[in-house]
Amino acid sequence: MSNLHPITISSWTLGDQCSFEERVQAAKKAGYEGIGLRAETYADALNEGLKDRDILAILEKYDMKVTEVEYIVQWAEEHRSYEQKYKEQICFHMCQLFGVRHINCGLMENYPVEQTTQKLKELCQRAGEYMIGVEPMPYSGIPDLKKAYQVVMASGCENAMIILDSWHWVRADQPYDILTKEIAKKVVSIQINDAYERPYAAPVLRDESMHDRLAPGTGAKDTAGFVRMVREAGVSPLAVGVEVISDAILAKGVEKAAAYTYENTVKVLKEAWPELLNGEK
Repeated sequence: MSNLHPITISSWTLGDQCSFEERVQAAKKAGYEGIGLRAETYADALNEGLKDRDILAILEKYDMKVTEVEYIVQWAEEHRSYEQKYKEQICFHMCQLFGVRHINCGLMENYPVEQTTQKLKELCQRAGEYMIGVEPMPYSGIPDLKKAYQVVMASGCENAMIILDSWHWVRADQPYDILTKEIAKKVVSIQINDAYERPYAAPVLRDESMHDRLAPGTGAKDTAGFVRMVREAGVSPLAVGVEVISDAILAKGVEKAAAYTYENTVKVLKEAWPELLNGEK
């Protein structure tokens, strides 16, 4: 497995209706090098009756690793719920358990830049050695790269980073020439997928994101171009997440979903960044 840039099947790609071992087995059979877990899917594994040692044993059985941890939300609120505080701690525990260095984080609520910056700083301080990867999403409080970079830099925290997702990138109508080498220094990982030519209407754009994405290279939005942009800017991603949230693809079963998304990911990487398939930069 590539220790530099593991090709990772993100948690949502296989949904939340399979067992932990089914998830790992499907990913391994397809060819993935790592799996992503959300706090919720880790909790699902515990709810199966698995202990941490059992989870690690299953990973060892299939020679797989967890390489992506997510998803801290609502971190900019003045009074966070105990559920969110506990979820954050679970993410920290998962990083320690699996040896993951970064956590994917989103912010649906739209707060002033000053408040968002201060709350990101506080989150980064709580995270300690782990990197906080802020993921810009067009329907969120951090809709694009510009605001993400502004908030990350204003926080003054070395562990404040950015995660770039190709679906969110194209749905925010961002061109492929705005990721400078300086900004790229703050990109910790990427997620890839594809999209239809026409987006859902703005009020329901998140529904498209959560139900109707396409596998890399199978849509209208030039996943290879996104990957080339990331490569040419000098990003060295700790994970190459394949986040294809698709009801239609998942309806065929987790094994077929894993195989189909991996097959198309490899096609894109062979075209745009073949070195990643060999564990090179």
